[in-house]
Amino acid sequence: MRARDRRPAPKTAAPEERRLQARFKIEVGITISCRTAGTMRGHTVDISESGISAILAIEVPVDELVELNFTVPLGKVSIYAMVRQRTAFRYGFQFVNSEAIRDLIRPTCRQLAVEQALLEV
Repeated sequence: MRARDRRPAPKTAAPEERRLQARFKIEVGITISCRTAGTMRGHTVDISESGISAILAIEVPVDELVELNFTVPLGKVSIYAMVRQRTAFRYGFQFVNSEAIRDLIRPTCRQLAVEQALLEV
């Protein structure tokens, strides 16, 4: 193939653009319990059916299993999650399969999708 016939390789999407599930803004208090850092409080930033992000003042190791406790409009959530990423004080948690995903988190994401779409109009 000649140089002039080559097409540039397609750009890969940024990590935020490759998400399988949409994230929705939600700002509520959250309590995180982990083996290495104990129990701490923070506040959430956004949520999806597979995870949640939160701002914490205390460092939590990436890849640690933690217990998250927070409240969504449909009720109180207590769920295990893996710490998947950290950027400064913002942490990303991936939920471990739980009935809470089906019973509380998925319906909350659907409700937030509608509410936030209406705000954009």
